[in-house]
Amino acid sequence: MNPPHFTILGEPTRLKILEELAIGDRNVGELVDKLNLSQPAISKHLRVLREAGFVDCKIAGQRRIYRIDSAQFKAIDDWLQPYRTLWSGNLDALEQFLDHEENS
Repeated sequence: MNPPHFTILGEPTRLKILEELAIGDRNVGELVDKLNLSQPAISKHLRVLREAGFVDCKIAGQRRIYRIDSAQFKAIDDWLQPYRTLWSGNLDALEQFLDHEENS
């Protein structure tokens, strides 16, 4: 997993684009209408997302249809797993402590 991925995902417009693509595939025009941004701005963000591997596109006539590419999200999920395990153990211990305090 590459740390710049968090920088890419941390940009609010890119997150909004990904939220739209999570609902379904979209072309640039649909994203422009939905997000109320210019076509060049949407295209710029899509290029960054595509180059980082978060989205891919297919050509349908004269349109490019964008969709989420799950590979990078899987890589992030794999990278987060040790931290998730750590937090899960800590939260379980906190829950047990609070249950013990409540019963005392």
